[in-house]
Amino acid sequence: MAESNNNDMCKGKQKNVQILYKKFVILNRDLLNFGVSIEELKEICFKGRKAVCTIQESKKSARHSGLTVAVTLVGTVLVSILLKVILDSVMNTLGTRCLLPNNYFIWEATRPETDCSMCKDVKTVLVFGNISRDEFRNYAYSSRPMLAKGAALHWPAMQTFTYHFLKEIYQNVAGAYESIEEECQILTFKTEFKSLEDVFAMPESRVLLKEGEKPWYVGWSNCHPEVLAIMREHYSIPHFLPEDAEHAHMDYIFIGYQQGAVMHIDYISRLMWQAQLRGHKTWKLVPPPDCDHICSGISFRVEPGDIVLLDTRQWYHDTHIDAGEMSLTISSEYG
Repeated sequence: MAESNNNDMCKGKQKNVQILYKKFVILNRDLLNFGVSIEELKEICFKGRKAVCTIQESKKSARHSGLTVAVTLVGTVLVSILLKVILDSVMNTLGTRCLLPNNYFIWEATRPETDCSMCKDVKTVLVFGNISRDEFRNYAYSSRPMLAKGAALHWPAMQTFTYHFLKEIYQNVAGAYESIEEECQILTFKTEFKSLEDVFAMPESRVLLKEGEKPWYVGWSNCHPEVLAIMREHYSIPHFLPEDAEHAHMDYIFIGYQQGAVMHIDYISRLMWQAQLRGHKTWKLVPPPDCDHICSGISFRVEPGDIVLLDTRQWYHDTHIDAGEMSLTISSEYG
């Protein structure tokens, strides 16, 4: 009976928090639609975390029209503070962390402050040529952004991985599409796609981004054992990573055109590596807002065959693909 009451209480608390969460989703969407950028949302949440509720009118008036936006932003700061209080209260009451869908404000309101030594004096990406495992050992778990030039050029995936190759795998393996919906994750970014099946149902003219077609960019995690086994026949864990490193049991595919991911950080448990198989991509990194007074942003361009190594939990990042090119990357985690 006590267990039943606890379950009912958890469900009731979850329902209340879900209602609040939906309001945040709407607020998040409306601000982005209004023209507020991800960087401004980041600044808002940072101010909320510091309990600073002032807005620089001169800065905002040059970019947005007046009082309405200022009031909205101040309200957002206050709500982000309120959200953390409510979340902490709910978690303490339940004694466990009831699961909530991802939302920028939720994550930012609860993100721990950053040790700025992770980005202090970092002015550029650290570039390696043909680096060995022994040589990489001293850098393996660093927060320093790194680029291993040409480290994936010998992978068969450099030739075999295409939109149509991936489509064929998912169409031919039983349960592959269902695994994305039930166990994995799909990121559709600014597209209208609702599922991976939608992505692989595009007309060929849009796949190739012919004139008049709408750009697209998507990503998804792959946790289906058979699909993962087929894909991993065409690439391997980067050879220079530590032999005793732990690796994720899923990989990520990102494919598409123009702007890739908008400015964000990742809420993952390990460091990230990402191999550029097709296209050229420019990464822009900025430090956490806690470290704006100490650290500066950097950018670098990645070519086919390069592998990026980055602590995406701490560096805010976005990507832009060269005009007219399709980018295709494989990504995973290690730690």
